[in-house]
Amino acid sequence: MTVDRDRVLRSAAALLTRKATATMDEVAKAAGIGRATLHRHFAGRDALIKALEDLGIRELDAALDKAALDEGTATDALRRLIAGSEPVAGLFAFLITENQLFEGEQHQGWDRIDARIAALFRRGQESGEFRIDLGPAWLTDALYGLVTSAAWSIQDGRTAGKDYQHMIVELLLGGVRRSVEK
Repeated sequence: MTVDRDRVLRSAAALLTRKATATMDEVAKAAGIGRATLHRHFAGRDALIKALEDLGIRELDAALDKAALDEGTATDALRRLIAGSEPVAGLFAFLITENQLFEGEQHQGWDRIDARIAALFRRGQESGEFRIDLGPAWLTDALYGLVTSAAWSIQDGRTAGKDYQHMIVELLLGGVRRSVEK
């Protein structure tokens, strides 16, 4: 039987975003395969997490591409980015909390994603849309925090999934908009 590795990863992502402590047995069951088959593809949890990291980075890159960050106003681009992040928010939240991802050498994909988002915030600062007293790196981290918090809040049933974009956009833009004093 041929195992669709991408399907296994997506099943693992779906499970681990709901239950971060799931065992490899639970991951195999969720994917509809045996534990031995799972281990033939991923030598252990660390290998599975690294493969999920690669998947998450690919999906985040795709969301960034789709958001067309260089088009229109920075505010509109940020709104598109937040909308595009929704399908991967749970996986992103899981990956952000996995400490082993950040031990030793960090995946270059994270650096690329950070740079692309920071460039959007910088563009918004340069155009006068966003406040300039908060650095682009901090605004990038704040966005990550809001995406992660929204994913957890929705997952735990504390907020409705339909509010994902509104919660993030309103809180983030309410804090980054540059107010013009009169």
